[in-house]
Amino acid sequence: MTELPRKAVARTARLAALPLGYAGRSAVGLGRRIGGASADAVMTDIQQRTAEQLFRTLGELKGGAMKVGQMLSIMESALPEAVAGPYREHLTRLQDAAPPMPTQTVRDILEHDLGPDWREQLVWLDGGPTAAASIGQVHQGRWHDGREVAVKVQYPGAADALHADLRALSRVARTAAPLVPGLDLKPLVAELQARAEDELDYQLEAQAQAAFAAAFRDDPEIVVPDVVAVGDTVLVTEWLESPASLASIIAGGTQEERDHYGELLVKFLFSGPARTGMLHADPHPGNYRVLPRPDGSPGRLGVLDFGAVARLPEQGLPEAMGRLLRVAAIEDPDELLDGLRREGFIKDRIKVDPHQLLDYLAPFVEPTKVERFRFSREWMRSQFARINDPRDPSYTVGMKINLPPSYLLIHRTWLAGVGVLCQLECEAPFRQILTESLPGFAEPS
Repeated sequence: MTELPRKAVARTARLAALPLGYAGRSAVGLGRRIGGASADAVMTDIQQRTAEQLFRTLGELKGGAMKVGQMLSIMESALPEAVAGPYREHLTRLQDAAPPMPTQTVRDILEHDLGPDWREQLVWLDGGPTAAASIGQVHQGRWHDGREVAVKVQYPGAADALHADLRALSRVARTAAPLVPGLDLKPLVAELQARAEDELDYQLEAQAQAAFAAAFRDDPEIVVPDVVAVGDTVLVTEWLESPASLASIIAGGTQEERDHYGELLVKFLFSGPARTGMLHADPHPGNYRVLPRPDGSPGRLGVLDFGAVARLPEQGLPEAMGRLLRVAAIEDPDELLDGLRREGFIKDRIKVDPHQLLDYLAPFVEPTKVERFRFSREWMRSQFARINDPRDPSYTVGMKINLPPSYLLIHRTWLAGVGVLCQLECEAPFRQILTESLPGFAEPS
């Protein structure tokens, strides 16, 4: 058995153990319940232990498992503090960490992709990686023209490992829905499966990054590195000198820094589609770099990793999306329901209470109703708990909403972006940014 299959088998075994672990803890919990422990105390204990196993297992893996772990790490602000609190540091590490591959393996891949004369192009290469992710790692280097560059190299067998992990995760997702209440793995895994080939295609990623770099070249606040060279499993881009990622601001930034970089994140996410016809769809903090200015004025935001990009058929975010948000913000539930039906979000024969629908969409609508909105873990938790509480009237609304395929990645990106803003605990002029950048949101003249 080769090394790759051995690792794949080991990963699959650990993934398969997740639902078994939950079942065992549930059985123990039932015994405690019979013994007189309160239902809330038993469930909190089960959730804590399950969250620990889930996040520890995903954090130890690469491929699809690590990508799901990164997505869940963004959403930790939505989980009850009793569940997320003890594991927040571990969750955050998912955003930057993975074991490195041997140096000789890196050199072999460079020779295969860039040619036998690759050392004449890449005149210096750091022996150890400066960053690692789910399907590749990054080294610092120097191009022959003197530019400092980032060299991203895909792990050997990354495609096979990614597909194997996603197949295993798909099976786990079907049988382990209650691993962490409210966080459904099934749509996350299905989405990753749908775009796995795009994530592995460095040529496609290079095209997207080049388009964003050109669109933001003269922007005073957002920086996207230019593409220097690309092969099937190697991507060379200009080096972005930065002391830290957005995770450092989440961990210990001042309120001024939190507000500043939170505002830049919102501006980038909503202005990018208008400028490029694409949405950067991987908004976890490791992909955003803090770029201080020499004069000490508020810094710029660097953006990395364009492997996950939504190519928008309307060459920008859908006009209907902005229009429906505006209708929801002015609290016109009947028009909102009619508009969602026209766009295919609610099927003709499905009955939905318009006011409950408005309540259900509150996490997306509330930030648009005031000049400046304060994002926080407390607010995110309250929204998340409400729409996942079977006792709440709006709970059943989620089961009646049909998300059209063209909105899947937009929805997930927006939700993840809100998760990062809540981790930042920042205040941002959300409504003004949407007025400037989201088609259909501004009041018609």
